[in-house]
Amino acid sequence: MKLHFYKYQGTGNDFIMIDNRSLFFPKSNVGLIEKLCNRRFGIGADGLILLENSEKQDFKMMYYNADGNEGSMCGNGGRCIVAFAKQLGIIKNETSFDAIDGLHFASVKNEIVSLKMIDVSNIVEESTHSFLNTGSPHHVTFCNSVSAINVKEEGAKIRYGAPYFKTGANVNFVEKTSNNTFKVRTYERGVEDETLACGTGVTAVAIAAHKTQKTTKNTIEIEVLGGNLEVSFKNEGKNYTNVFLKGPAKFVFEGTIEI
Repeated sequence: MKLHFYKYQGTGNDFIMIDNRSLFFPKSNVGLIEKLCNRRFGIGADGLILLENSEKQDFKMMYYNADGNEGSMCGNGGRCIVAFAKQLGIIKNETSFDAIDGLHFASVKNEIVSLKMIDVSNIVEESTHSFLNTGSPHHVTFCNSVSAINVKEEGAKIRYGAPYFKTGANVNFVEKTSNNTFKVRTYERGVEDETLACGTGVTAVAIAAHKTQKTTKNTIEIEVLGGNLEVSFKNEGKNYTNVFLKGPAKFVFEGTIEI
């Protein structure tokens, strides 16, 4: 069987995109998804995303980690599927779609996609880190210099350690560079390595930075290895609403692979 695919990237977070509206793709085949995402034996990607029909919205997003298992919400993947839906002619410049964590709204203009994320109210603050769920679980720790950290090694220790263990958490290391700008490096579970960007991760970082009073701004600029992202929100007490993740989402190439 030949599989037609598209490749997209959002600040270096790259995804295999498949139009699965006819439901032909064998999404229970973990080994196949893992092979397709393998950078030496497959197409290569941080994850695989299926675009499917939705009963009430423009489309549905199904996200799979590079290890082949269905994942939680992926922010950059969400931005990329919006650009993909536009390329397929499903949407024009605005959309609403279903994902594993619920309904999302988004707009796209000149390859810049602004994606509405879920509201956040439950933020755990510890002496060494913060923990919150922005569609995916994130451990956020602030440090003096992210360039000095072995993200794969240190991230894995936290991801597999207490209290996360097998379920795991994504791990973000953050360096403040000005009142509303931060550098972020992220270890992603499911990829089990550092990625060039993580959308739910930078969203978690922006909210955690505000909650811990490392910034007073509600529009935060984030520098990741793959480029720059922006997170904005409204804050009332412990509630963070109207959370938007904004940045580039670009088509890379399309092709066909034998599976």
